[in-house]
Amino acid sequence: MSSPAATAAAEPVEQPPPPLPPDTPSLFGRPRWFVTLFGTDMWERFSFYGMLAILFLFANAPKEDGGLGLSTADAGMLFGVYMATVFLSAIPGGWLGDRILGSYRATLYGAVTIGCGHLTMTLPSVPTVYLGLLLIGLGSGLLKPNLAGLLSSCYPREDAARRDAGFAVFYTSIQLSSLLAPLVVGAVGEGANWHLGFGAAALGMAFGVLQYVRGADSFGEVGRVPERPATGTERRRVARVSGAALAVVAVLITADVLAGTFTIRHVLGLIALLSLSAPVICFRRLLRNPEVAEPDRVRIRGYVWLFLAAALFWGLQVQGGSLLSLFARDFTDRRAFGVVVPASWFQSATPLFVLLLAPLFAWLWLRSGERISATAKFALGMVLMSLGLLVMAVAAATAHGEAKASPFWLLLAYLLMGAGEAAFAPVGMSVTTAVAPQAFLSQMVGVFWLSAALGAGVGSNALKAVGGDASHPGLFLALGTPALLAGLALVAAARPLTRRLGL
Repeated sequence: MSSPAATAAAEPVEQPPPPLPPDTPSLFGRPRWFVTLFGTDMWERFSFYGMLAILFLFANAPKEDGGLGLSTADAGMLFGVYMATVFLSAIPGGWLGDRILGSYRATLYGAVTIGCGHLTMTLPSVPTVYLGLLLIGLGSGLLKPNLAGLLSSCYPREDAARRDAGFAVFYTSIQLSSLLAPLVVGAVGEGANWHLGFGAAALGMAFGVLQYVRGADSFGEVGRVPERPATGTERRRVARVSGAALAVVAVLITADVLAGTFTIRHVLGLIALLSLSAPVICFRRLLRNPEVAEPDRVRIRGYVWLFLAAALFWGLQVQGGSLLSLFARDFTDRRAFGVVVPASWFQSATPLFVLLLAPLFAWLWLRSGERISATAKFALGMVLMSLGLLVMAVAAATAHGEAKASPFWLLLAYLLMGAGEAAFAPVGMSVTTAVAPQAFLSQMVGVFWLSAALGAGVGSNALKAVGGDASHPGLFLALGTPALLAGLALVAAARPLTRRLGL
């Protein structure tokens, strides 16, 4: 018979909920913990979107111009692989925050790893570029779910309207960064040197780490310890399984390289397989976990439908950095006031519109209270996204031969897509944290980002489907029509789905 001490060592010690941090306003009526997280995320997003604005163009640029020299289709796939990796790594990152590190330390370690990745990309060699992308992906997987979980834990669990509004305002940190980052990093990278552009992104991440460390005491005890610490047995089992999986992947890639058959498409195939299988595994484990109560299981089953809608949404949203970036470079008249506007600068259009519209949506959600359900908000975002892509079909139809499309078509598309993102993304994150069982909060946020991984993995094939031709109107029609149908289906299912979610 085992001793009480041995039994206690074998069982996880679930921590009691920590007290909420002080809610004393410190800036613009917001608590200091909110300002700290807002600033940290703003700088992290500056580094992320700055690098993202030039990644596709850098990958597609000829080697003699300092680029990777990839074809249009392969550059689009690299972009998709990177995006999917960022979101896939949110699952192990969320587990580490929930079970090992606590959301505070997981966020800090993620930020430092991201900074190292951007710094690595400043070195002008192909291996350091891929190593840097890997480090950024892994660091983002730690930071994204745990920073959102930390933010959510600072609100009372029952205050859904305030949390929704908080996430909507918080989302402006992303837009401030993604508005400025393409202008700064794009001007340096596209105009001077690609690797100097990556260096500007590294500097932004350094400011983010400094912001977080300086405001660390504002969180109180929130996020300092994991919600449900893993036992020693669980840690060893996860380490064995993870090590074995990484060893298999390393062996396969090494054999592929030595055989001279390695291409980015093989990596995309692996990422696509993980993107498809990971959500199934995660939902299955959550629903079978004995620590998840039956009411939580009902909510999670209803959430699956929103997850699938989110996957479609992010699969379309990711086209802004590849498909629309290519259209801006090759098929849009970029002359203005006697100069040619860098193609990467168009990446600032969507965040500009989201930045302008996010406060409007935050006000609308507070004003409407429970009258507009989360499902209806999802539907609105989906319909707006589809309209943006249908506008691009019209723009593509105007680009024939030497004629190029007016930039106003592209700006209108970005306006509609930005409005869709402002309606969709903050609510998606807020609903995820509201549906999640408290002990699985960061892991559920990781599941939400799996929808983006699935969307990015599938959506990265869009250019390949049309042979790298971004001026094909049928491509935009094929992307926009399913989104419109999905939005209408969400409207029809809003009432029963809201009941299952318990919101």
